[in-house]
Amino acid sequence: MKNQCQSCGMPMKQDPKGGGTEADGRPSEKYCSYCFVDGAFTQSSFSAQDMQAFCIEKMKEMGYPRIIGWLFTRGIPKLERWSKKSDRQDK
Repeated sequence: MKNQCQSCGMPMKQDPKGGGTEADGRPSEKYCSYCFVDGAFTQSSFSAQDMQAFCIEKMKEMGYPRIIGWLFTRGIPKLERWSKKSDRQDK
């Protein structure tokens, strides 16, 4: 799980910017640049289900069948951002 964004599940090696950024400008080790910029989530009002739907639509735009998007996003609710155990709150 360390090699994937803990918000959307995208493999970090697929992130063209190499990851998001913390508030102090350091690279985020947990979140991709699509989900986390300057220490805040880019989709701060999203629920895990909203993120799943968003990612499925993005994957469809990229030419993937909907079923593939569904398969790749099934684990989103278990990622750190969405876990009830997470100490980081949406900002």
